Amino acid sequence: MTFAGWGGRIGPQVSVVPVRLPGRESRIGEARITDVASLLSELDEHLGPLLEEGPYAFYGHSLGALVAYRFAEHRIGSGRQAPVGVVVGACMPPDLPNPLIGAGHLDDESLLALLSSFGGVPEELLARPVWLREMLATTRADLRLGHALREGARTPLPCPVWAFAGERDRVATPAAVAQWERWTSSSFRFHTLAGGHFFVRDSELPRKIGELLAEPQVLAAVD
Repeated sequence: MTFAGWGGRIGPQVSVVPVRLPGRESRIGEARITDVASLLSELDEHLGPLLEEGPYAFYGHSLGALVAYRFAEHRIGSGRQAPVGVVVGACMPPDLPNPLIGAGHLDDESLLALLSSFGGVPEELLARPVWLREMLATTRADLRLGHALREGARTPLPCPVWAFAGERDRVATPAAVAQWERWTSSSFRFHTLAGGHFFVRDSELPRKIGELLAEPQVLAAVD
């Protein structure tokens, strides 16, 4: 739902297709994905046909950045059309130590304390124990998936990578996010935005991505 309002912000030249993985929102009753093979199969089945219709780019936020990178790597390695750009936000590259990725084994109390220390638990969840338990279960599955995504990362992408970091992000600091430059053999752009880890909820990010996708060199590559 975070991406539901992006259509009116990113610009008329881009169609926004939010990706909802199992275990979230309307798919809350489905088994969560914790391994890379199942993830890539899910994305191939439901998103792959759309990507054959024309130029596309990926945006992934936090764990989603690793998903975007690995799915782009998978498609390119399978001989399919590469994205015009992979945009990553609030995520350090796969080769850097991550203070959260290794926390999937923690019990609820310890995991909640760790997430709270990074500002990752909305206040309204603390007053709703059932929702909180569900959030912690989803987060624990995400951390297991994140570990698997990092472990299998191997090569720089041959397409542009654009990275965004929050100025006050204590999880994925701007200095760490900037090191995505090593994960592309093409062009790299880095931007900092106001806010912390969840700047994806603000309006500046989709506007900036829309500007990147509208740049002449990107449009020329599309043509």
